[in-house]
Amino acid sequence: MAKPTPRYRDKKSGYGKEGESALGLARTPPNSMEAEESLLGGILIDNDSINSAMEVIVSEDFYKPAHRKIFEAMAALSEKGEPIDIVTLSAKLRSLNYLEECGGIEYLSKLASITPASAHVGYYARLVKAAAIRRRLIHEAIEIINGSYAEECDIEDYLDEVEQRILQISDYKIRPSFYEIGSIVKDSIGHVEKLYEQKEPVTGVASGFRDLDKITAGFQPSDLIIIAARPSMGKTSLALGIVQHVGVHQGKPVALFSMEMSKEQLVLRILCSEARVDGSGVRTGNLKEKDFPRLVEAASRVADAPIYIDDTPALTVAELRAKSRRLHKEHPLSLIVVDYLQLMRSPAFSSISREQEISDISRSLKALAKELNIPVIALSQLNRSVESRNDKRPLMSDLRESGAIEQDADVIAFIYRDEFYNKETEDKGVAEIIISKQRNGPTGVVKLTFTPEYTRFDDFIDRDDIGYIEEDGSEFEFSDSADDLF
Repeated sequence: MAKPTPRYRDKKSGYGKEGESALGLARTPPNSMEAEESLLGGILIDNDSINSAMEVIVSEDFYKPAHRKIFEAMAALSEKGEPIDIVTLSAKLRSLNYLEECGGIEYLSKLASITPASAHVGYYARLVKAAAIRRRLIHEAIEIINGSYAEECDIEDYLDEVEQRILQISDYKIRPSFYEIGSIVKDSIGHVEKLYEQKEPVTGVASGFRDLDKITAGFQPSDLIIIAARPSMGKTSLALGIVQHVGVHQGKPVALFSMEMSKEQLVLRILCSEARVDGSGVRTGNLKEKDFPRLVEAASRVADAPIYIDDTPALTVAELRAKSRRLHKEHPLSLIVVDYLQLMRSPAFSSISREQEISDISRSLKALAKELNIPVIALSQLNRSVESRNDKRPLMSDLRESGAIEQDADVIAFIYRDEFYNKETEDKGVAEIIISKQRNGPTGVVKLTFTPEYTRFDDFIDRDDIGYIEEDGSEFEFSDSADDLF
């Protein structure tokens, strides 16, 4: 019986012994041995060139195992500010018991002597990276082929897995490093000129809430916006109001990931809000005579909206990013909404703390916003410390499970409704949207009206008090007439 093809020994690179392919192919996997040797030799000649290499590659990108170990030793010497030459490098490898495995001093001397030019290290690094990406593609392709024979797996789940694996390879691509400021200034001035000509106060994605848009100028591209509150404060209702405005009223594509509510529940909420119909009556079938025509009319508007809902429970960051990328290619998105952050999972969740997991998730959502250049809104829970204070308005320290959310977010908004805690309050139906952080704008408090039977937020109606309150307590008054609100 023929000996089976060996599986991967090195999960990161895909190769075991030098020259042995674990890909199950008869031919040698893609590699550029000359580039690997010239790269390492170039670093021996010019130590500073390691910085150019490290911007492009990691040690696992080398095809030859000995080259990986040599590069790791070079990086360790560079990190400590020590010179990288044949003497120091051989000493480092010897201390790690790798010197003989890497060919000894003779091989290190050979590397230095055969390098054409140390000035080309960056170019050699790109050749090494390109070959490494090709090997990863081959590996994933073979794994996909093998997995496709497993008839017991659910084909839809497997397609999602395949898509994620292929898209994750793009994380290994060569990324641009520095841009000359001149080109950035030109683009920035062009953007400012465009805004000046438009003279629109909202430069980003409008929320649909007049006073919120005045303080934020809309949700900006590449921003991560956190909307946080205690349970039953209206996080989902506020998010759906934004989705409703962007998708239904502006006709812009928006993706909604819900790990808490089903797609049917979400659509029912949007319909009730759009029609201004009591949601409890809809759920029980106890409709008023005027309600059904309103729902039908609202349904016709909502049905045509480019709103895309995914209600997969416990999504991983990789799954969400893969789905977002695919949808964005088909329907260029203007906004992504995630409900809610603490219900997501990190691929490494079993081996890290919950705080680390939430940090990974928030960091990945920010990266997604930058990658697609659109705002991402993520809802978040608050910890119970709010309940122990007399003033139950949320603070930044109340963000649940991770201070990293505070660092990653561009905007952090809290929802507070006094009537939830104080039944005798004069502020019934009033919600405060507390902007506690805005990286490129003011902080303050925006008042909205909340109608619980419609689970709907609207612009605040009392013109004596409309606007937002600065953190120093002073109030900003708008000059618009009340008619402009509707």
